[in-house]
Amino acid sequence: MRILVVGGGGREHTLVWKLKQSPLVEKIYCAPGNAGISEYAQCVPISVEDLRGLVEFAEEQKIDLTIVGPEAPLAEGIVDLFQGRGLKIFGPNKQAAKLEGSKVFAKELMVKYNIPTAEYKTFTNPEEAEQYIKKVGTPIVIKAEGLAAGKGVIVCEEEEEALLAMKKIMIDRAFGDAGNRLIVEECLRGEEASILAFTDGESILPMVSSQDHKPVYDGDRGPNTGGMGAYAPAPLVTPEIAKYVEEEILLPAVKGLKSDGHSYSGIIYAGLMFTEKGPKVLEFNCRFGDPEAQVVIPLLKSDLVPILQAVVEGKLSQVKAEWHEGYAVCVVMASGGYPDSYQKGMVIEGLEEQKANHNLMVFHAGTDIQKEKVVTSGGRVLGVTGWAQTLPQTLKNVYEAVESIRFEGAHYRKDIGQKALKLLK
Repeated sequence: MRILVVGGGGREHTLVWKLKQSPLVEKIYCAPGNAGISEYAQCVPISVEDLRGLVEFAEEQKIDLTIVGPEAPLAEGIVDLFQGRGLKIFGPNKQAAKLEGSKVFAKELMVKYNIPTAEYKTFTNPEEAEQYIKKVGTPIVIKAEGLAAGKGVIVCEEEEEALLAMKKIMIDRAFGDAGNRLIVEECLRGEEASILAFTDGESILPMVSSQDHKPVYDGDRGPNTGGMGAYAPAPLVTPEIAKYVEEEILLPAVKGLKSDGHSYSGIIYAGLMFTEKGPKVLEFNCRFGDPEAQVVIPLLKSDLVPILQAVVEGKLSQVKAEWHEGYAVCVVMASGGYPDSYQKGMVIEGLEEQKANHNLMVFHAGTDIQKEKVVTSGGRVLGVTGWAQTLPQTLKNVYEAVESIRFEGAHYRKDIGQKALKLLK
């Protein structure tokens, strides 16, 4: 098979790494890719926004299957475009991708099909939003409706903070058109975890659970990022809870979408808050999480390709997935200043030394090659990922690797996985 992976981050590096292990794969292309991906796939300089360029490349190269990493091209309709040309592609079509592209669409679906989620109200007028925030008080969650690279959700403990968040989204337009509508949501308390599943619109095949770490600093402090690290599986998600999520959240969402005329195929990702009243949905995403993919995919024992094929062909009920025992941990090494402004072009040292460790993989997120050296080119630079039988051993291995990789301004959280360790004691 000839495969095209769309994207150039840590999630796409993880997918390419796993696909390369399949005997079914003859050649992998990645658009645009990154320095790490170039070791496993042929990188082609086509932007994820260039849907026309991507479909023309797939036709020219006789690509058998395209896998879309990021959410933006899904929301823009890349799947519809490829399918219209008779090309196989993994991911939901434009209408179904509104599950992530529009938080209002997702909330309305959840309410309609009794999927547990937080109470909310939607606004298009800043003055009305301000009045409502003052009326209901804090803590409260302010969300931009559209895609904002994981940064459009602001948890506010004080009224002033909530009003500033509303202004940032609706008036200052920090996230552009994603702020056309605002959601003001009840603040759920508890611990978060994610469950991703494959779906062909009829069946679902859940993956192992994971837990992301969004805030930039230790102790879950500071602004939200695209994700500073993750681990899998999450001890918080017991087999009983996993079954509940499958039956009361994931299946109702997929079947509800179908009932509403939106056939959903690809990945359905439920970001959950485990409250005193049980798990509630914080958000749905329509692709592999990043950095969740970096810890979930290494634990997949089965070949990924037959699962992807079964999803695309509507035959998911005919396949099963086997998972490795043990844990996986990813620690993100970010540029200094991230998630705000940061410098690029910093030389990264210590990468070669990690290649001898077969229980460790450094997934590149924001890297490039300049003058034959690997340099930083993004906010999240590397996802240092390891796996072992126990969580303490996995954490030890990963942090030892992190400490031996260097670039100017490197920043990372030192407490990834600590919540899980408390639950395992």
